[in-house]
Amino acid sequence: MAAPKKLSVKTGDTVVVISGKDKGKEGKIQKAFPAEGKIVVEGVAMVKKHQKPRGQGMPGGIIEKEAAIPACKVMLVCPSCKKATRIAHKFVEADGQKPQKVRTCKKCGATIDN
Repeated sequence: MAAPKKLSVKTGDTVVVISGKDKGKEGKIQKAFPAEGKIVVEGVAMVKKHQKPRGQGMPGGIIEKEAAIPACKVMLVCPSCKKATRIAHKFVEADGQKPQKVRTCKKCGATIDN
């Protein structure tokens, strides 16, 4: 089994799709699967699933849900400059503690992690 891939995006980040049928759509990441290198973004890659009723009171039918897409197909939207950006990693020291690696915007230089 291969080692888990390092994703540059995390659950809760706002991203924009850069290629494919949903190019240009923005949304928040709901789930991340680092082992497969895929993510689930709200409102992107909608698929229809035929679902059977599983219990009393649970309706069956065709439901729409988000499918996983490759993480390389999205770019992070910087919270401060609101532009799609690549991510830089920098080490930042805080009050005598050991330096921590934080994500920063390559366009405006703002820190993405808090």
